[in-house]
Amino acid sequence: MKILFTPDAWADYLWWQAHDRATFKRVNKLIDDITPNGYEGIGKPEALRQNLAGFWSRRITSEHRIV
Repeated sequence: MKILFTPDAWADYLWWQAHDRATFKRVNKLIDDITPNGYEGIGKPEALRQNLAGFWSRRITSEHRIV
């Protein structure tokens, strides 16, 4: 599976690495969990609808999601 970051997502990732280690570790844990199977696991996987049908999101925090 290929992992891609948008420029904004990469900036957030680097910010979390420098300022919020708990969220940074959570993102890395989610990426590791998504790699073998993106449809189940931690982070409450949710299928997206409408123009993002076929994609899934997971919760990083109550505010942030990973798609």
